Amino acid sequence: MRIQTLLDPLFRGRTPNLWVQLFRYFVSGASAVIVDASLLALLTELFGEDLLLLWTALSFSVGLLVTYLFSILWVFDSRNLDSRAAEMTVFALIGVVGLGLTEMLMWLFAGRLGLHYLISKGITVVLVFIWNFVAKKTLLFRNKR
Repeated sequence: MRIQTLLDPLFRGRTPNLWVQLFRYFVSGASAVIVDASLLALLTELFGEDLLLLWTALSFSVGLLVTYLFSILWVFDSRNLDSRAAEMTVFALIGVVGLGLTEMLMWLFAGRLGLHYLISKGITVVLVFIWNFVAKKTLLFRNKR
């Protein structure tokens, strides 16, 4: 069996397969995390940790945009809302909850527990990833039956 035959379902075309969607969401999330963490590091190194929560919010927002584009173009095979404005609003609300979780966890891990901000970001990313996938799959991109 050719490797292309194995990899094609992971990367090409729309699919209702939850495991493929989870894999794609992981790739999407990893891409967003790279953008998010890179921007967070850049802003923090340039302007200091005094405004860490602001840098966290800004970098998270850019990462949210990356995830949205991946989600509608590649990850999920169906959309529950006909209105793109409503879809983006719900997506953003899920993101705002994710941002709240991110801010709270960054405050806890970096601020209260004294972990390095990038280690704190790594732990936070895993927890918020789970929230984001479940909420988006359930509210926006579940298969209609």
